[in-house]
Amino acid sequence: MTATAPTRPTTAPPTTLLDFRDVAMQFDNGVTALEHVDLTVQRGEFVTVVGPSGCGKSTLLRIASGLETASTGSAQVSTSRIGYVFQDATLLPWRSVTKNVELLAELHGDSKEERRRKAADAIELVGLGGFESSLPKQLSGGMKMRTSLARSLTLDPELFLFDEPFGALDEITRERLNDELLKLFTEQQFAGLFITHSVSEAVYLSTRVVVMSGRPGHIVQTFDVPFPMPRDPDIRYTTEFAELVGEVSHALREGHH
Repeated sequence: MTATAPTRPTTAPPTTLLDFRDVAMQFDNGVTALEHVDLTVQRGEFVTVVGPSGCGKSTLLRIASGLETASTGSAQVSTSRIGYVFQDATLLPWRSVTKNVELLAELHGDSKEERRRKAADAIELVGLGGFESSLPKQLSGGMKMRTSLARSLTLDPELFLFDEPFGALDEITRERLNDELLKLFTEQQFAGLFITHSVSEAVYLSTRVVVMSGRPGHIVQTFDVPFPMPRDPDIRYTTEFAELVGEVSHALREGHH
């Protein structure tokens, strides 16, 4: 019998990448957007927030990204590697797909070779191979969002923030991008915080769905999504899926009153 060397404990990276405790946000004009928000997002979790318009969902993301500072409470983010995908693809119209995807790595100070490598990998990951030289005006809405997604992927984010990225797309394109995003999530194992108005999108993408009230936004209910990852697209047509969508929709309506 051979003796095995004792394993030395290693310092594990933090598993909780986002930790909001009693977060509130009041703007200078006196409007309170958020109050008493407690929310954690762990590595390998995909959490989606649904709520009525104006309930502070986007404000929550802006606090997570460091674009806003909470008025009160504690908002801790345990990584500097944050990807952010906005409602609009925000592409530079004079730059090709490759040059748009390289932008964040360029601002980060990466060498030309490193930028090219990261951009090529990200473009491949989002399925835009063959469109590297295209300009944004030559792309469909779905392809523009893929370019935006690829640009954030060059940062190798540990925490990915999504502010209704697929809201303006037709349903078929949206579902296809949902599937591709889940594939990325399964492969990369980042922590995801996603904002949407679509309850079915929320249930399909997430490990957990958080329902917010009308303004001032606070969390009224949280639902664990029991369907395993990677997720079968046909889960959308099952009774279990429809029932959970119904429960989340009901909580959303109740919280709106």
